[in-house]
Amino acid sequence: MAALIAENFRFLSLFFKSKDVMIFNGLVALGTVGSEELFSVFAFNCPCSPAHNYIYGLAAIGVPALALFLIGVMWNNHTWNLVAECHKRGIKNFSAAATFLLFGSIMGRAAVAPVTWSVISLLRGEAYICALSEFVRPSSLDKFPAEYGTEVLAKFPCKDLPANLTKFRDEVTRRLRYESQLFGWLLIGIVAVLVFLTKCLKHCCSPLSYRQGAFWAPKLFRRTAEVHSRILAAKNVKQFFGFVALDKEEKELVQEFPVEDVQPSPQWNAITGVYIYRENKGFPLYSRLHKWAKGVEGNGPSPEGHEMLFLAS
Repeated sequence: MAALIAENFRFLSLFFKSKDVMIFNGLVALGTVGSEELFSVFAFNCPCSPAHNYIYGLAAIGVPALALFLIGVMWNNHTWNLVAECHKRGIKNFSAAATFLLFGSIMGRAAVAPVTWSVISLLRGEAYICALSEFVRPSSLDKFPAEYGTEVLAKFPCKDLPANLTKFRDEVTRRLRYESQLFGWLLIGIVAVLVFLTKCLKHCCSPLSYRQGAFWAPKLFRRTAEVHSRILAAKNVKQFFGFVALDKEEKELVQEFPVEDVQPSPQWNAITGVYIYRENKGFPLYSRLHKWAKGVEGNGPSPEGHEMLFLAS
């Protein structure tokens, strides 16, 4: 049973590390939808009080979206590549367009979950109704009792109202839900158009063919680095304890790939950081690792080559 659970977790781990951005973004969106549904059912509770509804309603939409956005930024490998780049080399070698592309890539992927949260919140309408019910003008409601004011309108999202105001509450709720859903559909349309235009611009400006772009991002380095670290860890543990407890797969790895030592820091620094595709004398340099392996010096593009504003995944 434990082995089956471990295999399932391993499968999920490999699946989530997939470079298929569309599938990954779809899973993030679905998870966000589920989280928003749970929040609406179990956590959302409009205060139904003047001056508090507006703050609470906006916070219910904006604060989770902000948190999801920051999580998305932290989850993106480009973020930490940029941090490493600034620490080791600075960003003086980036053009303005390359810098814009880098931040656009980070922000675009991080925006999937918060945009989904905002859209679902607007389509449901509860937070929007809570936030704006007190701002509905009584004069816009036909035959609204003159003795009631903002205090009563703020209580419309709740059920403890006088019986003679029930029909007005239904009208206000219907009106605000219409506005909320309209904004939600508009947001979906705007995001869809922006994504389409961005993808078109990306492929139009790329000197790489579609197949060449797919060739760019292999998974081999990540897998090899993981195996290398496990073998080196086994060697260190054995030296400390005199033996090492390995499973069958790890024993096969240790026997098949003898590891003598770890790579020095200068080599890691040379292949670490953000990389913008370059060509040197007509030959492509797909990554810092490729550049290091070819022995090409310097960070800027050569006179014979050019910089391509397109980031690897």
